[in-house]
Amino acid sequence: MAKNFISNKDETVRMFKNNLLESLSHIHYTVPLFIFVPVILYFLYQSVFVFGLSFLTIAGYLLFGLIVWTFTEYALHRFVFHWMPPGKLGARMHFVFHGVHHDYPSDSKRLVMVPTVSIPLAALFYFLFWLWLGTVYVAPFFIGFIAGYLFYDMTHYAIHHYNFKSKFWLDLKHHHMLHHYKDMNNGYGVSSKFWDLVFRTTFRKD
Repeated sequence: MAKNFISNKDETVRMFKNNLLESLSHIHYTVPLFIFVPVILYFLYQSVFVFGLSFLTIAGYLLFGLIVWTFTEYALHRFVFHWMPPGKLGARMHFVFHGVHHDYPSDSKRLVMVPTVSIPLAALFYFLFWLWLGTVYVAPFFIGFIAGYLFYDMTHYAIHHYNFKSKFWLDLKHHHMLHHYKDMNNGYGVSSKFWDLVFRTTFRKD
């Protein structure tokens, strides 16, 4: 947990003495797809065949879910992942949840959210959205929300390991690299810079 240490290699560091906990902290970047694509298909089935929602209704709530995800991504990254509780225990918690990624940003097995975190979070968000929207409309909404999450996870992996050529992806990569290597107190959006622009946490052009 050395301060200001950054490894530029695809290497890792052991976080837990317990072998099981350590193994659970590593994940292949495709695992979220295997877990959450079936969730999307289930709620699509519910929306179409169980609740009989129209195409426009599904599309509208799906888009709404995507938008809510982009804000959730920004808020989690800014206020949860970068929260530094006091004391040694707080520093340890921060390192386990996000600090390790800033020290080892190219570690390919710690670039997407592990299921031990993503599944409980998804369940919590679903319950909150269910209370808000009800059983019927939460289905298409959650499709958009989970699709946004998957786009974020895949984008995050790609930003650290793919060589982009298109202007759109290069711009996103540049934005995230500035967050890692210039100023971690700005640039919290990964799959989108929109909320950084709204809350003025983007970077100056110079």
